[in-house]
Amino acid sequence: MPERIDFPALLAGHTVVIEMINSGDAGLPVLTHLLRVAQPALGATGMAFVEFGPTGGRVIAATGVAEWALGRPLAVDDPDTVCLLSGPRVRQVRVGDLNGKLAGELAGSGLRRMVVSRAEIGGHTVGSLHALYPGDDEPSADQQGVVAYLASCVAHMYGDQSGLPVHGDGPVVAALADGLAVVDRDGHVRLWNPAAAQVTGRTVEQALSRPLPFPLPPSGQVRDHRMPDGRWLRITSGELPGPGTLRVVTFRDITDQQRRDHDRELFVAVTSHELRTPVTVIKGYADTLTDHWESLTDVDRRQAARVIGQRANELARLVDRLLSSAAEVGPGDDPPTPFDLGEALRSAVVDLPAELRRRLVLRLPSDLPKALGHRPSLATVLTELTTNAGKYSAPESPIEITASVDGQLVAFRVSDQGIGIRPEHVERAFDRFWQGESGDRRGYPGAGLGLYLVRRIVEQQNGWVSLRPRTGGGTVAEVRLPRG
Repeated sequence: MPERIDFPALLAGHTVVIEMINSGDAGLPVLTHLLRVAQPALGATGMAFVEFGPTGGRVIAATGVAEWALGRPLAVDDPDTVCLLSGPRVRQVRVGDLNGKLAGELAGSGLRRMVVSRAEIGGHTVGSLHALYPGDDEPSADQQGVVAYLASCVAHMYGDQSGLPVHGDGPVVAALADGLAVVDRDGHVRLWNPAAAQVTGRTVEQALSRPLPFPLPPSGQVRDHRMPDGRWLRITSGELPGPGTLRVVTFRDITDQQRRDHDRELFVAVTSHELRTPVTVIKGYADTLTDHWESLTDVDRRQAARVIGQRANELARLVDRLLSSAAEVGPGDDPPTPFDLGEALRSAVVDLPAELRRRLVLRLPSDLPKALGHRPSLATVLTELTTNAGKYSAPESPIEITASVDGQLVAFRVSDQGIGIRPEHVERAFDRFWQGESGDRRGYPGAGLGLYLVRRIVEQQNGWVSLRPRTGGGTVAEVRLPRG
């Protein structure tokens, strides 16, 4: 534990963070840079930020010895989650005092203490910031104060992007689930209920006597409007009776509905495109064999049959992925059991396509401990990760599969030397149908389902999967499972 905090380095680094925000950067790149600045200044061996939502939390940024936790989920009923969301906003915690799975994983990485502070907006917790230490010395008051300050900075970034939840007066208006506003003849807001503040991110003080933050539709009409932060609102308006010519406006967040509609449209577009290609090739070669059998040589016939078989396998795999994405995938009701991870990986490699097998480099330790999970599903996980690595890297470049043990966890990694992944895309890559920039679909075809299925499978086995840029170029996909 350092005797004092390196405040000059902290201020200099924080200035860079502010410059990043002012230049238009946001999200994970800024958050990760803030953690990298804070870690040496605080004398910590690792930093981590857990983002919390209605269904629990997930480690979305980590540095130093905490990088292994990137992508790790925390269930809403996990004892560690309950501990982090209760008690003082900032405090120091002994790892041994935690009762959930996270405690064993932290102890297995040699961590003994941490300073933790919740990032809160108007009493609503959006996440928690952690400074991790290996020793038994208690963190100083200055260290706790700096972590609390940095957590407030992170909360401020969330507030800029998502709006500040507030509470208002008026039992009937306050109880409405939809945003409600009353505007005068000049279009200025005269009433703004709590739901309006939550939907738009504008407090009552910020909204009153100012224009609406979205277009006002004609009376009696409905308009769908996209906000600057990407969310969609459905807005209606009507005239209030009386001499004041007031308009009442109601609005609600329909982003999820828009996303579902977009997913359906994208599903039809992607599947029609992805299915059409192998079907066209199969039909073309089949017609060639039927119409020109006698004129073809044995070599030509075998080549045609080989292509038909390859395309049929691609078609079967695509159909299987599409069906799996629409249903629950994973081990189901089968309990997790210990299995030999090294042997399971070697067996799964045998079933990969030949062009992938030729590029694989396996570096698996002989003393790798058993993992706890569902062995049959490992083949699907490895197939998707290696296929993804192969698609986004040069045809002759190697794809490396390594494994290691880290405390109570056992992990394996699939590393490529391809185009890499942007830091702001490491979480979006696991969304269904998402596939990098829009232009990537032309150069790198696919349904955008592989990583989505991998995350569902792995997390159903109490593990987690993450992506990160590879040093020197490329991407590293890492899967962590409990030890058997």
